[in-house]
Amino acid sequence: MTTMPTTFFEWVFFLLEQYGWLFLKGAFVTLMLALVGTFIGCVIGFIVGIIQTIPVAPNTGKMKKSFYGLIRWLLDAYVELFRGTPMIVQAMVVYYGSMSLFDIDMSAMFAGFLVVSVNTGAYMAETVRGGINSIEPGQHEAATAIGMNHYQTMRKVILPQALRNIMPQIGNNLIINIKDTSVLNVISVTELYFSSKSAAGVYYKYFEVFFITCVIYFIMTFTVSRILRLVERRMAGPRDYQLITYDPLQDPCGHFQVPLAKNRGESK
Repeated sequence: MTTMPTTFFEWVFFLLEQYGWLFLKGAFVTLMLALVGTFIGCVIGFIVGIIQTIPVAPNTGKMKKSFYGLIRWLLDAYVELFRGTPMIVQAMVVYYGSMSLFDIDMSAMFAGFLVVSVNTGAYMAETVRGGINSIEPGQHEAATAIGMNHYQTMRKVILPQALRNIMPQIGNNLIINIKDTSVLNVISVTELYFSSKSAAGVYYKYFEVFFITCVIYFIMTFTVSRILRLVERRMAGPRDYQLITYDPLQDPCGHFQVPLAKNRGESK
């Protein structure tokens, strides 16, 4: 006869032994939903944000102006709708509404990917728009002066700088999605929270089970945040770079090199 655990940590290790595979499976589904949904959401956000910032010249024809105005109104409506409603409600509407209104029998996982992607896209659209507008207008004017069109200016001048500025927000959205995928349990997506409820219902040890769940969520979000910090530092480049190649024969006085923050602190 197997002796049942009695203390808190005995129950934690017992539940990990019994349902560790269930926690791992739920964590894998959660990560997959968050990563794929954030990636697709970023693509949607960049497309919407770029369209929203297309300049309309004063001499543009009325038909073209009206067309641009309609497209921007539809995109603004999309952004406001998905930013102004909870993801849990969006999941219910998409999953059950697709069958009721359009007779589309989509799987719970597909509905989960769709909801996370479209929801993230709405937030990223405003982030991208703000990132583009944060770039000095002089850079756009300089690109136009050398003959670049709007597409070339965005691709080669504006977006690389905007991407670096909005990288922290992309990481923030990814971390939020790791946590917010828990709401998809209402449409029976077997992510980490859904798996935890199943494990907790066997022995009615909700505190012990969700303590394990809390630790797993923290490990995922902490690991992702550290990786994203590393990516941000790599994108920022070195802090002590030089802009010219130094030739001692042409410039015997040398050139100025920006010291690192560590060196500046040591010199004090």
